[in-house]
Amino acid sequence: MTYVTPFLRVRDAKASAGFYALLGFRELWEHRFEPGFPLFLAIGSEHGRIFLSEHLGDASPDTLIYLSVPDVDALYESLRADGIELDPPQEAPWGRELELTDPDGNRLRVGRADD
Repeated sequence: MTYVTPFLRVRDAKASAGFYALLGFRELWEHRFEPGFPLFLAIGSEHGRIFLSEHLGDASPDTLIYLSVPDVDALYESLRADGIELDPPQEAPWGRELELTDPDGNRLRVGRADD
């Protein structure tokens, strides 16, 4: 295995992509089987990729994924500056973490990237 890509169930993939842009993701590609059908959107960063799907059967709402970043506190300050309301980072036994929820209720736990 060389890469793992989580699927997240979303109501509006374009709106969700806007939220994930605040975390450093950009749109990679999109697919619809026909006009008016649910959108399937791939987003990515230098180190990861997420599939955002409007299709009912692709994933369950309220999914939890873990993201690693170089500086949890810097991300916290950046998100607050962008108007995202969230609790400050907390110390976990394995390191500092931040928790937030995307517009569709999917939960994100963010910790410091391993060296």
